[in-house]
Amino acid sequence: MTAAQRNAVRSAENYLSFTAFSRSGLIDQLEYEDFSTADATFAVDYLSPDYDEQAAKSAENYLEFTSFSRQGLIDQLMYEGFTLSQATYGADRAGL
Repeated sequence: MTAAQRNAVRSAENYLSFTAFSRSGLIDQLEYEDFSTADATFAVDYLSPDYDEQAAKSAENYLEFTSFSRQGLIDQLMYEGFTLSQATYGADRAGL
């Protein structure tokens, strides 16, 4: 693992410790922090978070501060980069 990859992994771990991300969302966030696409992708794939669980956490976070219909929540999660399957799982886990 290169130093850049190691730093990207640490940054990704930090982000995942306080909020939920889709795969593409986490890669985008790392790129925003000026990691290369290759290093960001390496870090996300290295950590391989459970994206169903990430979608569930994201859904629960949304419902803590606003209201959504089931389809609206699924659409929001998909907008954030979750797949339909992941978004549906998130909505299910959030009780919608």
